Amino acid sequence: MLANSLIELDRAHLIHPVASYRGHERQGVRVLKSARGATVTDASGHQLVDGFAGLWCVNAGYGHESIVEAAARQMRELPYATGYFDLGSEAAIRLAAELADRAPGDLNRLYFTLGGSDAVDSTIRFVHYYWHAKGQPKRDQFISIQQGYHGSSTVGAGLTALPAFHAGFGLPFDWQHKIPSPYPYRNPVGEDAATIIDASLSTLKAKIEEIGPDRVAAFYAEPIQGSGGVIVPPKGWIKAIRDLCHHCGILFIADEVITGFGRTGPLFACADEDIVPDMMTVAKGLTSGYVPMGAVFMSDGVYDVIADGAGEAAVGHGYTYSAHPVSAAVALEVLKLYEGGLLENGHKAGVRLMAGLESLRDHPLVGDVRGRGMLAGVELVTDKAKKTPLPAAAMPARRIFDRAWDNGLVIRAFPQGVLGYAPPLCCTDAEIDAIIERTRKTLDQTLADPDVRSAMA
Repeated sequence: MLANSLIELDRAHLIHPVASYRGHERQGVRVLKSARGATVTDASGHQLVDGFAGLWCVNAGYGHESIVEAAARQMRELPYATGYFDLGSEAAIRLAAELADRAPGDLNRLYFTLGGSDAVDSTIRFVHYYWHAKGQPKRDQFISIQQGYHGSSTVGAGLTALPAFHAGFGLPFDWQHKIPSPYPYRNPVGEDAATIIDASLSTLKAKIEEIGPDRVAAFYAEPIQGSGGVIVPPKGWIKAIRDLCHHCGILFIADEVITGFGRTGPLFACADEDIVPDMMTVAKGLTSGYVPMGAVFMSDGVYDVIADGAGEAAVGHGYTYSAHPVSAAVALEVLKLYEGGLLENGHKAGVRLMAGLESLRDHPLVGDVRGRGMLAGVELVTDKAKKTPLPAAAMPARRIFDRAWDNGLVIRAFPQGVLGYAPPLCCTDAEIDAIIERTRKTLDQTLADPDVRSAMA
């Protein structure tokens, strides 16, 4: 009765993110009841391995009592402190210092947000302020990448390059430009790394010339494109793009909202290729999803231009909950857990995950397997030679997610037929193996669909 009551209350009142509102009303909510480690349990008692860490975010896993205690302790002592009026809290100050100490290069300044979308939004405002302070206000054009994701805020969703985030919203704005994704599996130039890098550099140079070299303000990139289908650029790609931006005097912003905090192996994915962006956004794994928080890492050079440009005047950007002490206390404890063994376990589990997913390449529906660490994607096709996607009639996002759920597995099923994986770093060997076994079972069930069989004929 309780579960049924919740389903009806949900239908009547709760608007869900990135959902078909009418479709959700028909489907009804699945109520999650509890979770521990890498296992979640719904209201009916059904247990599942969470192969997606909530929404790429519960990196540490569920149920860490030390995180709960850190939050409770901070709530008892100081539940809120504004960052306005030159005020602050010890937890936020210490978190900023700890993160700066671990960040690439000179990313020594931290601005805290509530999550990833407003972190990206903040960088857009900082970029504008930076160029105004430099006396170049005409640098007001932004470039990002097709199939990239940079949040769903009013302006950040325009940097995002996924149709659902534009349709009906009047996006993107005319100052938001795109270049093609490197997407090795479906790149028109083929899968050779050097060829892909050269093509992307040529395309970016052409886009800069088209816009005007004195007009481009910033370029945005994810080290791995998450919501676009877990697209892993070739080794050397992001460094080459960063170097070109630097050469052209364009600010380079790395969006590590998904890839940060051990998801690809190191604490930050930028370390994989030894790059230092001008700004870097994080969220999700920052608090392991236990409480809301995001952050903008800002280089000393960018900070100094903004600070000197403002002089004694206030820089008019702020959030009520920026540097929230409870979120900061949680993030400090999560950071301890990462460095106390979770990063090491995540590396080990990531090797096992990728090996297990690679073993699925022999399945008739598997066209590509890609990933790094505990972030991976499996792309499904009906013809491996032609790389033909699953037919829309097969409803990949709905059917595959539902089947995986019934099989005791949470994954991300994208509409284009890509399966996304981002398990908690705490996963055991048995849990990784269960992810692989339940994926194969789900693929076998999908292979039996009449519309899939028809498309393969």
